[in-house]
Amino acid sequence: MQEELYIMNVSELQNTAKTIRRDIVTMLTESASGHPGGSLSATDIITTLYFKEMNIDPKNPKMEDRDRFVLSKGHAAPALYSALARRGFFDPAKLNTLRKLGSDLQGHPNMNDVAGIDMSTGSLGQGISAAVGMALAGKLDNKDYRVFALLGDGELEEGQVWEAAMSAAHYSLDNLTAFVDFNGLQIDGKIEDVMNPGPIDKKFEAFGWNVLNIDGHNIEEIIKAVDKARNFKEKPTMIVCHTVKGKGVSFMENQASWHGTAPSKEQCTQALSEIGGDN
Repeated sequence: MQEELYIMNVSELQNTAKTIRRDIVTMLTESASGHPGGSLSATDIITTLYFKEMNIDPKNPKMEDRDRFVLSKGHAAPALYSALARRGFFDPAKLNTLRKLGSDLQGHPNMNDVAGIDMSTGSLGQGISAAVGMALAGKLDNKDYRVFALLGDGELEEGQVWEAAMSAAHYSLDNLTAFVDFNGLQIDGKIEDVMNPGPIDKKFEAFGWNVLNIDGHNIEEIIKAVDKARNFKEKPTMIVCHTVKGKGVSFMENQASWHGTAPSKEQCTQALSEIGGDN
């Protein structure tokens, strides 16, 4: 079971999300490279999973019956690294080694080097397939663990995503809950201009999924959606999270240019002031 210390209420989760956003901005400034926009838009989802919903143990990261999480949009690794560090998987002081030579914290998650990471990701479209495999294994082994996956909306342009979606529905993987970080932007601009995957909810419904639409920055809505997914049987659940790229930093919000651009020290200072919260 989860430690009581980490079953947070909404206010505590909101404060933790601020800490994670501060970490994201700080570590990307230190590394002078990385992906702030999609990390910030995914923060509230990742925070809620790691500090309330998931059955995990930092002291036993390979616990057989743990819940699994796959960051299919692997470039949002800074948000995941911060959540793992703040959850106790490793020392938060290590965050400032992001993307540096010799560091375990590379630009995309590596399950071989970082405690708490269940799947190495980065090649878009592949993470959700791994999550489907984990969920299917859980069914075949009669395990109660749940599998969570987080995809980017631009990632839905990858055909492999839809093969995985078809498989998940075919095998009735109701132990799988996926999220789409629907911020509407990818590295080349608006998703609707690059290769429109919409309507996202209707497409997943057509592929046989239970689909929920929520505000991806409203932690209460995230909690309720995860609870609904847990109680929905015979189908996997896709939670379409309407988010803002660069959420929490005014000059980054809704700007595709901040997909893969690190802030300067001056911009970092402004961003931390806007985010607020504690280190």
